[in-house]
Amino acid sequence: MKRIIGMDIHRIFAEVAFWEEGRLRHHGRVDMTRSGLEGFGRSLSEQDEVVVEATGNAMSVVRVLAPFVGRVVVANPLQVKAIAYAQVKTDKIDAGVLAQLHASGFLPEVWVPDERTERLRRCVARRNQVVRHRTRIKNEVHGILHAHLIPKCPHADLFNGRGRVWLDGQVFPDDERAAIVRHIREIDRLAEDLKDLEGDIAKAAVGDPQIQRLLTITGVNAIVATSVIAAIGDIKRFSDASRLVSYFGLNPRVRQSGLRPAQHGRISKAGRSHARAMLVESAWAAARAPGPLRAFFLRIRAKRGHQVAAVAVARKLAVLIWHMLTREEDYQWQRPGLVAAKRRKLDLQSGAPTQRGVGRRGVAYTYNIKELRDQEKAAAEYAEHAYERFVRHWQPRGKKRCTGVTNETRQ
Repeated sequence: MKRIIGMDIHRIFAEVAFWEEGRLRHHGRVDMTRSGLEGFGRSLSEQDEVVVEATGNAMSVVRVLAPFVGRVVVANPLQVKAIAYAQVKTDKIDAGVLAQLHASGFLPEVWVPDERTERLRRCVARRNQVVRHRTRIKNEVHGILHAHLIPKCPHADLFNGRGRVWLDGQVFPDDERAAIVRHIREIDRLAEDLKDLEGDIAKAAVGDPQIQRLLTITGVNAIVATSVIAAIGDIKRFSDASRLVSYFGLNPRVRQSGLRPAQHGRISKAGRSHARAMLVESAWAAARAPGPLRAFFLRIRAKRGHQVAAVAVARKLAVLIWHMLTREEDYQWQRPGLVAAKRRKLDLQSGAPTQRGVGRRGVAYTYNIKELRDQEKAAAEYAEHAYERFVRHWQPRGKKRCTGVTNETRQ
């Protein structure tokens, strides 16, 4: 007999509820240890299904219980809260709600990634944490400069060689000077950690055909491609491009009620926030390089401003990525020399040996030849002008108005 087991998991224990024969029965608590979960799993059958919410340790629970039951389902906690809102909330009630929602077919499920995708997500998340920590420390150094009325550094980067020489020549109190020295030392240590993490990401990405395909897009580097693929996982779970756009939170909010026309607001910012930030970062890079994406950016910027244009390009990239991965095709307007250089850089980060000497030059060396690089740039500029000519005579459509006419009145 099939049973549905709802588990409200915490750090130390999990509250368990059984749904069988249309009735809810509370089982009690299970220790959140491997031995405790394995012992609980042995008491279940292969026809049972377990339901847990997506938390920090949910994937470990899935891996431990999966061999003992027919299926382990992971629920979206935010959507569960929206569906099953209650004034009285306890662990027993939460476990029972999970079981009842799954039994009735209303449980909002979360896709469970495979082991490789989960590992790639962890690597990307660790790199993001290091980058954010390094940014916070750099902002503290800039804050010290601002507090003592020191003008902006004349060099491009305050923390490179020339920037540090300029920083050493500034006048600070002794305690502030000591703080800057500590911050610089911490930045150098984080740079080493960042190099190791990017090496791990490169080893996982160098043999991935999907990541290699995304590198053909102008403005997308290895880190962005890896972050997007880690967030997507299996592209087949998105039936169309709009679902992928919604997954990244790049779709606009829509409000419509009754006979009033629909109102479109800002983007929802739901879903994978880090992947969305990576796409926006790539959008800014694509806006600076010749090609159709820059033409699209300039067209939107003329109407809505550069911030809205960057988000629009990020959405365009999400649509483009869905089509490329679904059709298994590279970007049509790629620059071969630039793509080869990006792939070679990824190989070097993964630990591949260097190739020096005239007779050992690879495909990536063509990007160093100015004549060939200018030819690729000219082809990209031609594509940009072709897009501009294509949309030059487009006329904006008016807002759709609800007339209140239904299919019945038309008949």
